[in-house]
Amino acid sequence: MNYKLLGRSGLKVSELCLGTMGFGTEAGWGADKDISFAIMDAYANAGGNFLDTANMYKLGTSEKIIGDYMSNHDRDYFVLATKYTLKDNITNPNASGNNRKNMMRSVEESLKRLKTDFIDVLYLHIWDNITPIDEVLRAMDDLIKQGKINYAAISDTPAWVVARGNTLAELMGWSQFIALQVEYSLLARTAERELIPMAKHFGMTVTPWAPLAGGALTGKYQRGEQGRIKAESKRRDGRSLSITETVVAIAAELGVSESHVALNWTRQQGFSCIPIVGATKVDQLIDNLNTVNITLSQEQMQRLNDVSAIELGFPGDFFAEEAVRNNSFGGFYDKVEKR
Repeated sequence: MNYKLLGRSGLKVSELCLGTMGFGTEAGWGADKDISFAIMDAYANAGGNFLDTANMYKLGTSEKIIGDYMSNHDRDYFVLATKYTLKDNITNPNASGNNRKNMMRSVEESLKRLKTDFIDVLYLHIWDNITPIDEVLRAMDDLIKQGKINYAAISDTPAWVVARGNTLAELMGWSQFIALQVEYSLLARTAERELIPMAKHFGMTVTPWAPLAGGALTGKYQRGEQGRIKAESKRRDGRSLSITETVVAIAAELGVSESHVALNWTRQQGFSCIPIVGATKVDQLIDNLNTVNITLSQEQMQRLNDVSAIELGFPGDFFAEEAVRNNSFGGFYDKVEKR
């Protein structure tokens, strides 16, 4: 794999991120320790260095498995990202949320499970609608100054909150969020309304979770396979099946797997994007890693864009209509300059 800069930083990460939510067998599914080790070996051997986990994935087992792996490997080679916010114990009222107290406690617990002195990227996992964003950024900046984390990032948070946060950070001289993690795939494009334009404006890298829509975009449901997604899920409705049929058709044209098509659609959107690829089997990961060896044509991208198109709503659709009506804003400004 090649390496990309993560947001407005000098941090070099591989072009696919390894999602480790499935490391551990709690809840009746996932990869045990040996398989998880084999997955990380295969990822590292392919040039991968960017690992994504969270304090509460598999009740902390994901972090513990990564920590055991790091004990026998080069810690500095890997860029390790974890998260705080969601409840990881029931000891006290502040064992969840975005507040400073929970952040400090969560980071200390994550460092122990990960068996490391520092976390490369710390994400706020999900916005709690309670904690002031300046409290979050000030606390993250303090952790950066203490050397316990290297970079700040944010996930599953409204665009206006992230924008306010990065603006405050720039004003106050605090470390800004360099990455934004959101759901984004051919089946879930609503992030294009506000979140992705905001990320582009601030130079943030988008790290989509569920870029394969829980496996729906691999065509497994058309093949009659079962999974953890319920039959009534939107990922299995008529629109989703139509999108997946297009993915399957393009995959057949290229002679590649459906996952290559779905993942490359996110990677070729014209903004900094590093999809998170989860795996609970080594062959599953190896197939997904081959994504970097293909490129979708402009015509194929257009077919996928058309079949998965969403309404941007106001003001996005209004801007688009005005651009068409006036033969683009650029043409209007050209006339202004001539005067």
